[in-house]
Amino acid sequence: MSTTLRLDRRAFLKGLGGFTLALPVLDAMGEVVTDQIPRRFCALYTANGMSLPKTEHGLQEWSWFPAAESNGEFVFGKSTEPLSPFRRQLSFMGGLYHPSGPKSDPHVCSDMWLTGAPLHNPKPGTYNSAGLDQVVALHTKQYCRQPSLVLSIDAGTGFLSRTGTISFSLEGRPIPAENNPRRVFDRLFRGDRGSLVAERDQLQRRIKLVDAVAEGARSLQQRLGHTDRERMDQYLTSLNEVESRLIASERWIDVPLKKQDYSHLNLDVTSDGEPAEYYRTMFDLIALAFDADITRSVAFMLNREDGMGISDTFPLKLGLEQTHHSLSHAENKNGQLEFAKYDLFLSQQLAHFFERLNGYQDRNGSVLDNTIVLFGSGASTTHNPRNLPTLVAGGANMGLKHGSYWQNGETRMSNLYLSILRSMGIEQESFADSANTLSHSIFS
Repeated sequence: MSTTLRLDRRAFLKGLGGFTLALPVLDAMGEVVTDQIPRRFCALYTANGMSLPKTEHGLQEWSWFPAAESNGEFVFGKSTEPLSPFRRQLSFMGGLYHPSGPKSDPHVCSDMWLTGAPLHNPKPGTYNSAGLDQVVALHTKQYCRQPSLVLSIDAGTGFLSRTGTISFSLEGRPIPAENNPRRVFDRLFRGDRGSLVAERDQLQRRIKLVDAVAEGARSLQQRLGHTDRERMDQYLTSLNEVESRLIASERWIDVPLKKQDYSHLNLDVTSDGEPAEYYRTMFDLIALAFDADITRSVAFMLNREDGMGISDTFPLKLGLEQTHHSLSHAENKNGQLEFAKYDLFLSQQLAHFFERLNGYQDRNGSVLDNTIVLFGSGASTTHNPRNLPTLVAGGANMGLKHGSYWQNGETRMSNLYLSILRSMGIEQESFADSANTLSHSIFS
């Protein structure tokens, strides 16, 4: 006598470092569930903190955190005023911190921003722990062409405490970021696809080549010293990332891309060119990728810590008097005002991004309504790892209620991350050092 197996559509398997993984859509789940509205995540990071001017300088209206509520609503500071049209779609979060932050070199705050990892290796042979964006990718990659999109201003991975990426794999290894708009576009949209047969053959050859290179690299790694093994680990992580993208591309090759208008893109702009045009092009690419459901997990590092990298000179290009890192250390009134004006510039770019996401529509609302955007820094004032400047936007169709400045004393950042995962339907029991989800918050 046979019985029919019936599975809940939210069935999970346990594995890989304790993470639960959603099962693929199976016949045993009954009704078709492939047509669900996408739930997306985007992490945006800026280095060196935000401007929180000293009281004696009389610049409180330029503080990145909003002022006390007036008539039941918070008051935007001058550096975040461009975001005011999106008041009902965003919230500021106060008092957040990583417990490992005060114990660490202040320059590793970008390394731990999405992971909450402790100062030292959490496990032998690893550098970090899993990043939030990659946990999201683990649960969403079966539904889209690319598991995740990792971007930064400088590309690559950088190096310990001066990383060029904020994304870390489930094994805690840095994932190389891309910073060239044309390469990002080609990877996502592939331009002139040519014949499907020829493209499939080319993809299969590339997968085999990556496999062969990875096997040779692993064999070589066993004969190397400690430092070289760490370098090879990063190289193998890069190869694994390439291979996963290639395999995903092959699986989706017969599915046509959504028709979109790319005419507004300037793919020739570079990260060492005009800052606003570069940022807006990168944000436009992210918005297009979300709209076409090419990926549901994005991490974009806007600046690197400690004066490293291309974007440190962006304030000079905007007519300010010092580099970004120098402004973050400014003690005088003019320097703190200029730092706030750079925050204003970043708010203008963020407003452009939100406008794009609102302009693209899913069946039940805008793309922003189905996307949780996390924007922030790993420090508040100069190298201070407490009260991390944090903004959460979007996600209205995932239950988020916006328009507030949330504060509840010192709170673990990982509690926010667990709340994000739960809102996306990812039933993690914990994340990093989380003790619980946020209580009485925008997620309630």
